[in-house]
Amino acid sequence: MNYTPEMKNRLKRIDGQIRGIIRMMEQDEDCRNIVTQMTAARTAMDRAIGLVVGKNLEECLRSQILSGEGTGEKLINEAVQMLVKSR
Repeated sequence: MNYTPEMKNRLKRIDGQIRGIIRMMEQDEDCRNIVTQMTAARTAMDRAIGLVVGKNLEECLRSQILSGEGTGEKLINEAVQMLVKSR
């Protein structure tokens, strides 16, 4: 799979968010602020997972259609299961 610069940039931003949260903890910031930032990081990770799974599904389906190997139902089910497991 080709991991795009957009995918990598999303993860770099999440990495920055996590480092910021650690800094907040080291500075004894308020729990509510920290949890808010943790929630934002989790949401960003969920969206990154969706992007990666969606792009992979698209590439696999395109390849399967071009090779004439079926409908892609199995691939779609696998992608859905990956998304479900990620939560």
